[in-house]
Amino acid sequence: MKDQITVVQPESFNNENHWYPKALNATIHPMVNFFLNLDIKKIVSRYCHLNPMVDRDKLKEVLSYKCKHFLWSGADLFNATSEEGNRQMVVIENNSCPSGQKSMPLVDDNKEDGSYRLLIERTFKPYLKPKQGVAKINGQLGVIYDKNHMETSGYAAVIADVFDEDVLLIPFYHGHDNAHIKIEDKIIHVHHEGHWMPLRAVFRYVTQKPWNRLPLHSRTKILNPIVACLAGGRNKMVAAKAYDLYNSELSQFGLKINMPETIWDISKAEIPLWVQKLGGHAVVKIPYSNAGQGVYTITNEAELESFMQTEINYERYIVQSLIGNYNWSSRSDEGKYYHVGTIPTNSGHTYVADIRMMVSSTENGIRPLCIYSRRARQPLASELSNNSDSWAMLGTNLSIKKGENEWGSDTNRLMLMDRRDFNKLGLGLDDLIEAFIQTVLSTIAIDKMCINLYSSKGKFKQKLFKSLNNDKTLLDEILF
Repeated sequence: MKDQITVVQPESFNNENHWYPKALNATIHPMVNFFLNLDIKKIVSRYCHLNPMVDRDKLKEVLSYKCKHFLWSGADLFNATSEEGNRQMVVIENNSCPSGQKSMPLVDDNKEDGSYRLLIERTFKPYLKPKQGVAKINGQLGVIYDKNHMETSGYAAVIADVFDEDVLLIPFYHGHDNAHIKIEDKIIHVHHEGHWMPLRAVFRYVTQKPWNRLPLHSRTKILNPIVACLAGGRNKMVAAKAYDLYNSELSQFGLKINMPETIWDISKAEIPLWVQKLGGHAVVKIPYSNAGQGVYTITNEAELESFMQTEINYERYIVQSLIGNYNWSSRSDEGKYYHVGTIPTNSGHTYVADIRMMVSSTENGIRPLCIYSRRARQPLASELSNNSDSWAMLGTNLSIKKGENEWGSDTNRLMLMDRRDFNKLGLGLDDLIEAFIQTVLSTIAIDKMCINLYSSKGKFKQKLFKSLNNDKTLLDEILF
C-alpha cells in the first residue's frame, strides 16, 4: 500500500514502475544526449564566446561550486524574448526535492536505473560520509515522501542497491497524525514491525510545508535539509531576495540570474496597486506553495477580483511581471519579455512551454541530471478578451490536486527530451547551456542564503529569517 511503510530490498528496481509509460520506451534526442555529456570546459568556452562580457574564471568557479545545503534542485525556466529579439532563459522558480526522473528518457539503454542512480551515487552517497567529530548514528536508511510514489519508490530501490541494504519507504503527509514517525534527540525514528527504529539518513521528497513536520536541526542526515526549502527551494519570497543578493555579487563578472521583475513582502490589500503599476498584467504568488498551486495570473479585472476573494491564510505575497504574448506582457524596468513558445502546430497554434532542469551538487561541482518540458493547456492567444483564461494559456504544471494529499498528473501535456517532442520546443544546444547556467546560478544563490541563515556555531538565525520573511503564519509552522 502506498500509505504504509514498505521495505524495499536490493535488486528490486523495475523501471516499468518508475517511469511514465510515455517515457519508458522513448529514445533521447541526440542533442540533449550531447549536452548531458558535454565537458564543462567546452560549456565555459562556448558560453563566453557568445557572451564576451562574462568573466571566464568566474564562470569556471560557478560551475565548480560545491553546495553545502541545497544539494539537489530543479529550476523551472521560460524561454523568453524581448521586443528587440534578445532571447534568454528566465528562472521562474527553483525547487528543492524536484520531480523529473519519471519523465526522462534513458541516456544509456544499458543503465536501466538512469539518473536515479546518478543522483544517489554522486550526491546522496558522498553526503552521508561521516564527518570528523560527529557521532555516528546506528540506524537504517529511509526515503520519506508526501507525493510522487512513482519516483520515490524508484529512489528507494536504487539506494537499496547502492548501499546493499534494505531501505524503508515512508509516507509523511501534511495534515495526518503521522504517529509512525517521531523525532527524539534530533534523530528521526519510525515505528515499523512493532518497534521504533532510528534512521541515520533519509532521502526526502516531502514538498508540502515540509518545515511543519521536519526540524531545522537534525542528527539524521536529510537530503535536502529543511533549510533549503525555507531559504528559497520552497519559499519564493526568500528565493527572490537570494537571487537579488547573488546578482549584486555577480554583476561585475557579466553574469546574472534572469528573473521576472519581483515585488516582495506585499500584503493582500496592496496587490491591486502593484498589478496596476505593471500595466494590469501580473503574476501573484503565495510564496510557500508548489506543484502549480498558489500561482495566479492576472490579465483582467475579473481575474484580479477572483484572486482578491480567495481565502488564503498567509499574510505576505510576491507580485511578478507577467510573461505572456507580446501584446499582453507586463512592461517592467527591463522592458517587455514574452514567450518564444513551441513551434506552431499544423493549425498555427503556439503553446507556452517551460523547461525543468534538474541538477545536483557533486565533488566536481553542480552537474545536470535530467530535463523535461511541460506545455500549457491552451494555445497562446495574440489578443485577450474579457473572458480569456490566462492560466490555461500560461500555466504549465502537470500536477492536479484531487484532494488532501491526493495528486494526479496531466501527462498529455508532458513534453519529453526525445526525438519526437524535443524538436517541437524550438530549442538549440545554446539554449540548453543557458538553461543549465541559470539553474546553477539560482541553486548557488539559494545555497548561499542557507549558509547566511546559520551562525558560525551552526545555530539557525531566527531573527534574520524573520527580517527576510516576516509572515507570522509561516513562522508559526516552522519546527525551530
